[in-house]
Amino acid sequence: MDACDFSIVAPLTEMPDHSMPDAPQPPRKHPDLRLIILLAAGHMAVDTNQGSLPAILPYLRSAHGLSYTAAGALVLVANLTSSVIQPVFGYLADRRARRWVLPLSVLCAGVGMGLLGFARDYWLMMLLLTLTGLGVAAYHPEGYRATAGVAGQRKATAISWFSVGGNLGIALGPPMITFLLVRHGLRGSIGMILPALAVAALLVLASPRLSPPRAVTDSACHSGSAASRPHAMVLLILLVAVRSWTQLGFATYIPFYYLDYLKATPETVASVLFVFLGSGAAGTLIGGPVADRWGARRFTILAFLAAIPLGLLFLYSKGVVAYVALGMFGAALVASFTTTVVLGQAYLPRNPGMASGLIVGFAIGTGGLAVTLLGGLADTYGVPTVLWISAMLPVIGFVTALFLPSPRTHP
Repeated sequence: MDACDFSIVAPLTEMPDHSMPDAPQPPRKHPDLRLIILLAAGHMAVDTNQGSLPAILPYLRSAHGLSYTAAGALVLVANLTSSVIQPVFGYLADRRARRWVLPLSVLCAGVGMGLLGFARDYWLMMLLLTLTGLGVAAYHPEGYRATAGVAGQRKATAISWFSVGGNLGIALGPPMITFLLVRHGLRGSIGMILPALAVAALLVLASPRLSPPRAVTDSACHSGSAASRPHAMVLLILLVAVRSWTQLGFATYIPFYYLDYLKATPETVASVLFVFLGSGAAGTLIGGPVADRWGARRFTILAFLAAIPLGLLFLYSKGVVAYVALGMFGAALVASFTTTVVLGQAYLPRNPGMASGLIVGFAIGTGGLAVTLLGGLADTYGVPTVLWISAMLPVIGFVTALFLPSPRTHP
């Protein structure tokens, strides 16, 4: 049978043991904290490699004489392979649990990024980033599914911790790879393989205990009076794409801005990226409980509205004020992450797994398309212009959010 969901609304029971297909297991009442932490660590491991790309790009550009457009195209490849195809992996994860995907995907992400510093030509860089991206894309659906399976009756809490693991990974990637590159040059990227190996080994050992959620019947998947709202889903995908364009625009071109225009050190760049990306984890933790009280749609509107002045304040500021503004901007921008997943599942109540894949994977991944376009603008008009454009994109997100209909299946 096919499982309908691998995310927040996953069922409360578990699949029977594959060796005894007719003997159902009792439902898990209490969450397995150790497994949840391990799955979050795996999420952190794969996203650490994904988050490392903006920090290593200036080194690759300098070593290989790349244009800003070519550097943006590397981001495009990384995002196409890590995010846009996630609905495909989500569909496969819904149909059948593949626990071996978890350690293998962590290993692929680490190997791809670890060998990137050894690449001698542009196409090999593309290939290695594709390997990293596929590892990232494969881990997320299976990771969401496995987390729901060991969460007992506290699904939302477990999923939130799983998500925070990824946010922390994105934030830790820049300082980690910068530490390696400053001390060992481009080939220091090989150090990214070590944590991936360690987490992959732990996932292999824990694999027998990662029982997936029990598959539910087709009637359960398609029952219910709530109808799908594809037009609302299209608006939501646009909204998440705008958020992704903004976040990736800043994460990709802030390093070039600080290094090429402000003449800052690589360590400064790493700290700036950590502040921006790390604040997203705080925004995710704070945003969920607040959205539960205010409503997902209202909170999403207010989050985009708050992001507009904060992004502009960063560009007008210097020193500590710039750090604070950037951190608040990152928190406001990413705070709507959980609420957009909730809205997506409300708009497609009969296909919650596909809804999550479209929001977490496809919509976010399209940000790579915008980063490539921004690279061309940076070559023509300069990096500061690109940052100003990125800072104004939340205006489009705010206007789009105003047209989102209120969900029918969620408060």
